[in-house]
Amino acid sequence: METPLKIGITGASGFVGQVVVEALGRAGHTCIAFSRSPERGVKGCVQTRRFSCEHPTDVSGLDAVVHLAGESIMGLPTAKKLRGILESRREGTRALVEALLAAGPQGPKMLLSASAVGYYGDQGEQILDEDSPAGSGFLGEVAQTWEAEAHRAEQGGVRVAIMRLGVVLGEGGGMVKALEPVFRLGLGATLGSGRQWVSWVDVRDVARLAVFLLENPQARGVFNATSPVPLRNSDFTWGLGRRFHSRAVFRAPGWLLKGAFGPLSGMLLDSQRVLPRRAEALGFEFEHRAVWDKSGL
Repeated sequence: METPLKIGITGASGFVGQVVVEALGRAGHTCIAFSRSPERGVKGCVQTRRFSCEHPTDVSGLDAVVHLAGESIMGLPTAKKLRGILESRREGTRALVEALLAAGPQGPKMLLSASAVGYYGDQGEQILDEDSPAGSGFLGEVAQTWEAEAHRAEQGGVRVAIMRLGVVLGEGGGMVKALEPVFRLGLGATLGSGRQWVSWVDVRDVARLAVFLLENPQARGVFNATSPVPLRNSDFTWGLGRRFHSRAVFRAPGWLLKGAFGPLSGMLLDSQRVLPRRAEALGFEFEHRAVWDKSGL
């Protein structure tokens, strides 16, 4: 873009948020962090403002807002955990959108919100794109609620784009951080049948896509943020093993995972063969197509 943007970011200190902030900075944009602890600075951001459901959110002077905040879905499915996953996305997005609507014509003109491919539920062998119907299950409900709240900003003339994230891979965070010690110990495992499709994405491509959508005035609506090369779980696990110089010789039965993770087991067992057709149609190219790719880190 010829004119740099001033962009507010929730979740700026998180795994994905930090890579997005870095990418926006390289593109010449200015980042303002939103946080529950505004007294703490966030790397790459020139300012930190308060963001919580209990306090009005100050979006003054911003051109756009990127919404990445939400409680991690990693963990045991206690009632408190499940409530936190849903409410953090529903109430947080609602509070942010209310601030955008209250700001009116003088406020940010664009909202880029995260979502997840859990939106589609378990779809077996079906190839999924942005026009595919919503699925069922807890994670589907969370994503659908998340997106519905974000779309409300359109009532105020705000351009809304949503990134449905696949499994995000990158060094130092997300699934890679969680699984690396397991694989290093030689305990990596194929999940369930291993036949289910895993839609994944490199965090660097997520950041590049975020910049692309913010800068492209034609970008509105839903965009799958997934590699064009989804993998069977068995192949995905093999790729992670190669990444960690290890082998995955075990298999975790589906019944065991369902018993341990309950409504959250969908993130491990649901089959989602998702393609990023809308992003590619606008000219975006995903650079990272192998789960063991660590180049440029």
